[in-house]
Order: sequence, then C-alpha cells, then structure tokens
Amino acid sequence: MTARHLPSTTTLQCFEAAARHMSFTRAAEELNLTQSAVSKQVAQLEHTLQHKLFRRVRRTLVLTPEGSLYLTDVRKILAQLEMSANAIMTYSGHSEVLRVATLPTFGTSWLTAHLPAFLEAHPRISLSVTDRVQAFDLDKDDIDVAFFHGHGRWPNLECHKLFDEQVVAVGAPDYLERLRLDAATDLIEARLLHLSTRPDAWHRWFAEQGISTHRSYHGTRFETFQMLLRTVMAGGGLALVPRFLIQDELATGRLRLACPHVLEGPDAYYLVYPEPLGELAKVRHFVSHILACAGRT
Repeated sequence: MTARHLPSTTTLQCFEAAARHMSFTRAAEELNLTQSAVSKQVAQLEHTLQHKLFRRVRRTLVLTPEGSLYLTDVRKILAQLEMSANAIMTYSGHSEVLRVATLPTFGTSWLTAHLPAFLEAHPRISLSVTDRVQAFDLDKDDIDVAFFHGHGRWPNLECHKLFDEQVVAVGAPDYLERLRLDAATDLIEARLLHLSTRPDAWHRWFAEQGISTHRSYHGTRFETFQMLLRTVMAGGGLALVPRFLIQDELATGRLRLACPHVLEGPDAYYLVYPEPLGELAKVRHFVSHILACAGRT
C-alpha cells in the first residue's frame, strides 16, 4: 500500500465509530456527518483494503473477522494520534521534555518520592515517565534516561549504580502468624510466590542456607514486584523482595520478615542513558538529582 492510498483520519474515525455503535446512523450523529457520508467512507476503506469490514445479518450491522482484526489496530492508531496532538497542544517553547523509563515497582516505591524536588528545582523541564519491565534499546524507543536492573554493562550506555540488592523473605503479619515459623526450613511448606524474571530466587535463597527442596521453583509467578507485593500483603504467600523497595511497608508493619537471612545478588539498580545525551543539560540535571537522592554523589 503506497502512501497516497493510506486511509485518511476521517475514514478511520468513521470506521471506528460505526464499529463501536454497530450503526452508520449513530456514527454519523457522533461525527456530525450524514449517514451517507459515513457509509461512503467505510465503502472506500473496504475498497482500499480489498476486504469487507462489515456485513448485515437480519438488518443488523456485524463486523467481519477482518473488520475485528483491523479495528484493534485502528483504535491504537487513533489513540496515538490523540496523545500526540495533546502533547503538542500542551508543549511550551520555554520547556524541555525529558523522557524517562522506569521499572514499575522501582518507579512507584522509590522514584516518585524524589520527582517533586526535581520538578521544583527545574520548572522548565517536563517529564514523560513510562514503565518498562525488561531492558530495551533507548535509541529505538526514543528514551533519554532509564532505570535498569542488571549487571551494569550495557553497550553504548553510560551507567550509574544506584543500589546494590539485599533481598529478604517477607509476608503479611497474619499469614506469618498462621505459619508459626521457627527456622528457615519451615518456609519450605509455605506458599512461595515468584517474580517471573527471577525464577531461581527462592532456589538460591534456600541453597545459601544449605537447604535442599524440590519446591523452590513451585508457585505462582508475577510479572512485576508491584503485583507480587500486593498479593503478599493480602496474605497470598511469601516473596523475596529487595529491601529498599519495601522500607515503608516494613516500617508500618504491613510486611514482616519471614526470616533474617539476606540474599545478596550480583545485580544492582542503575540509572542509564545513551552516551551522546550526557552533554544535554536536562539529562545532566536529572542524573545529578537522582544520584544525590540515592546517596551516590
């Protein structure tokens, strides 16, 4: 499909509205067009795509399988267009946007507490913050600064260590009281919860204490620490979590240590950015602020 044959925004809006209402008439009312205009736009789109997007069943409009498939992408396209338009409308020529990517739980548990002071000190810098679970290519994703967990050696990235990792076993007070744990071996019979990106964490935790168990890999897995922690605090089981992420929960008693043993891994949390961006003032200011907050200056 060449560029001149790409559907117009109006055409996509007509298709999306018709699919949402399952009615050309109601779509026309929403878009302030005539029913005939909406019908013509959809027919033109079907001609361009060489597939029927709707069919009529007993005078009712129904999406074809091709229409359902196309609708998913169209909604993403229209949503992205709206977000981009909103971003431009709120953009000020006197401000800069710093695009930041963070691990979800790191963002909610640590980063957000330190952003207000940065924004107060640098009113001309606006932040665009997104969540990422895995490491990714900052250049391809148009990200200026990111927070990674790992070994600290990523090609073409400047890396600043923020926190080493001390992982502890924790549970909700009520759940721990029911277990009546006296030793690390008692945890073998507990409900062990896992982070999907660290499937061997419990195995290493037991192995460091000379405990052998076939159950160390068994249990429910979660993609983020945030989901894992909410389940733990609801009494769903025990989890291994970096201590600095749960300082508040431990201090308030929402979580308690299930065992004093600390698992110290080789990985750490890092602030990273592409080497060429290190000369940008907005990046320098942000890096300096984060390192100070982490006690790394």
